[in-house]
Amino acid sequence: MDTMRVVIAEDAALLREGLTRLLEERGHEVCAAVSDGDALLAAVAGHKPDVAVVDIRMPPTHTDEGLRAALRLRQDHRDTGVLVFSQYIETRYAARLLEGNAAGVGYLLKDRVADVADFMAALTRVADGGTALDPEVVSQLFRASRHADGLATLTRRERDVLALMAEGRSNAGISAALVISGGAVEKHVASIFGKLGLPPSEGDNRRVLAVLRYLGG
Repeated sequence: MDTMRVVIAEDAALLREGLTRLLEERGHEVCAAVSDGDALLAAVAGHKPDVAVVDIRMPPTHTDEGLRAALRLRQDHRDTGVLVFSQYIETRYAARLLEGNAAGVGYLLKDRVADVADFMAALTRVADGGTALDPEVVSQLFRASRHADGLATLTRRERDVLALMAEGRSNAGISAALVISGGAVEKHVASIFGKLGLPPSEGDNRRVLAVLRYLGG
């Protein structure tokens, strides 16, 4: 997606302004930049953006307002991607965000995003209907999950590949991260699909289904 339409929900004024400038300087349109969950829901309903960037803790209680608003967005505005951008991991809400379909969902930790290009790539991926999950979010979701059907049969390397798929990496990205050939990645991915019982289907995104299985979704 060359140009994104974005709504930002962040109660810290400096970060809200910084994100706005970052996006606008790269040619994207910030439809609204708000500081609470209710304003976020109203902005998305009014502007119908490609993606919303949502903090977790916002007024009035600064606990989970952002995540509850994000869940509403997933329910009421399925065409808008949701990128949770926070200092905290809330596994219960994160798992609910991914329930049924992980397409168009991201969860990044503020203090672990060291590169602007990585943030922009993740935001673009979510706006395009992909996933972008911080590795630590993936790790905590997996530990919290009680569902491991089929996962016990995966080799260590296949689990590494599946974890990178959950982060939103392409086969090329997985190849670079693990320093293995593209052909090896394809073989691992095919083996993962087979062991998780995900046959070829024109209607299903098997990468998303595999990620959901991995996260216990």
